[in-house]
Amino acid sequence: MDPVIIVGAGPVGLSLALALARQEVPSVVLDEGPGKDEQRAARTVVLREDTAALMERLAGVPLTGPGLRFTGWRSMRRKQLTRKVAFEPDGTAHERGSGYGPTAERASEGRKGTAEDPGGPAPLHIAQHVLTGALRTAIAGQPLVKVAVESRLDALEQEPSGVTAHTRGPRSTWWRGSHLVGCDGPRSTVRKLLDIRFPGRTAVERHAVAALRAELPWAGEALLHRMPPWRTSGPSGGEITARPLPDGVWRLDWLLPPGKDLVTPELLVARIRETLAGWNGGTAPAYDLLDTGVHTAHHRLARRWRAGRVFLAGDAAHLLGALGTQGLDESLRDVDNLAWKLALVWHHGPHEALLDSYQAERRAAVAARLRAADQSLPLLRGGGGLRSYVPGSARGHDALLTDGHLGRGALGTPGTYAASPLAAADGESTAVVGTEPGAQVVDVRVTAEDGAFVRLRDRLGRGSLLVVLVAPGTGVWERKHWVSAGIMPRLAAAVTALPHPAELLVAESYPGAAAHTVLLIRPDGHLVTALAGVRPADLYAAAEAALGGPAKTQATASAR
Repeated sequence: MDPVIIVGAGPVGLSLALALARQEVPSVVLDEGPGKDEQRAARTVVLREDTAALMERLAGVPLTGPGLRFTGWRSMRRKQLTRKVAFEPDGTAHERGSGYGPTAERASEGRKGTAEDPGGPAPLHIAQHVLTGALRTAIAGQPLVKVAVESRLDALEQEPSGVTAHTRGPRSTWWRGSHLVGCDGPRSTVRKLLDIRFPGRTAVERHAVAALRAELPWAGEALLHRMPPWRTSGPSGGEITARPLPDGVWRLDWLLPPGKDLVTPELLVARIRETLAGWNGGTAPAYDLLDTGVHTAHHRLARRWRAGRVFLAGDAAHLLGALGTQGLDESLRDVDNLAWKLALVWHHGPHEALLDSYQAERRAAVAARLRAADQSLPLLRGGGGLRSYVPGSARGHDALLTDGHLGRGALGTPGTYAASPLAAADGESTAVVGTEPGAQVVDVRVTAEDGAFVRLRDRLGRGSLLVVLVAPGTGVWERKHWVSAGIMPRLAAAVTALPHPAELLVAESYPGAAAHTVLLIRPDGHLVTALAGVRPADLYAAAEAALGGPAKTQATASAR
């Protein structure tokens, strides 16, 4: 069968190629560039727990080192520390504090007014060219992925049996594929060739950006500073975000007033000195300016994400980036969602309902975040008005922005697929656990079929369904002592009989789950259902629903 054609060699296109290769699907990546990425220290990405784990699985190497996980987060308003989060490997430390700067903070320890906050997993901050470099290195050792450099798409044709794409460049040629995925960014050629509308809002926010090496008072901690006392102009009196990178490098973002005013080098240097001096008691420390730029956030959503055998993913399908949200997170979730569905179809034949579910699930999830951001923008960026005098309103605004930056709340929480066409029906055997159906499962330690202890998340992305039995006590015994005891043989037989390959895992515990609860999990880590005990018929029905029901071929798919 022909490979999948992937248009675009950014983080999304490269990740999709690796995700397909993990499921033994070949691909061709059409890279319009020379196969190398421009090194821009000021162009960085923040990855949440799920997307950072996905990148490490695909790259095959830890990204802590090339990137940096925040040790903490602090939100400040004027001179007041309003929220502090400390990230730790095994939980969250809570601290109180208010005041301005490290000395004032120590002097005011214990005052009222600072919110205690559970931290959760620390976000990962990494330069985009470092991330794509790790992905390119992984692809270099992957025989199922071919990267065609200096190949710019200029035409594509579809028919019931596949897709043909034409590229121009030094070696103008035609490429034949089973499917094609446009991962070619905001100005997507694929989207334009399909004549798919891309409505939305332009320049929702603009930020001046600088990457510099300097010593700041909060080593390893990210900072959101609203209305700093040395600035009184701009939206809400100004807003600055500082995010640490390895080797003492920081990315600083200054929210710019609405409009298209030119950000000159002189203006940016003045802001850098002003900000560093403000954070260091009036004296700017020495710094090394590495890179600068202007980041403009747009909000757009493509009308369709699928047209027959062609799909859109990443910035080609959506743009989201205001109020601390990170567009690459959602782009990588597109990859995770689409890869296993394409792999299943590639190996087992047409399954239109499964392919249709990609748009239904991912477009709805991104649309919900866009709505939340668009509804919050007037509140957070309008400035002035009676709400400025309402007690607690400023603190609520700061908390909302913090949620966007940390991947929580309405602005940041990953979407769930509860309303998905792949959702399993509830029944008498359905159990309630700490994860809602359609949401991402919690990463717990499990025992694999070979008896090894592994993380649940490490078993994702292999194309198989996962069936997890919650069995307290199994963690202290070797697998050979319980694999043939109790309900295990019956469950193993039920797993073998499922309509798609599945891996049986055993967990000592799972949040909110009673003993002998059985979890059915999709290859992308979303919970299908939880069952109270071994119910082979219900498990089979849920698995069939998660696969889109019985496969049905539609010869007219290319006309969609």
